[in-house]
Amino acid sequence: MTLTLKVDNVKCGGCVSAIKDQLLTIGGIDSVEVDIETGRVRIVGAKTIDQKKVVNDLETIGYPLDLS
Repeated sequence: MTLTLKVDNVKCGGCVSAIKDQLLTIGGIDSVEVDIETGRVRIVGAKTIDQKKVVNDLETIGYPLDLS
């Protein structure tokens, strides 16, 4: 399964590392790619990824979804 989200506040390599480190702790996620330019986060993993947990974890560490 692949899940792509757009998040706010991605400004640097430190942001990328924080997002990857947090999301890779969630069971079923195999890889995370973050694009600083667009704020897109691409998550690849098992058949199902707990999207609610992903969104909550991102918000907790300061990267809420970009709903625009």
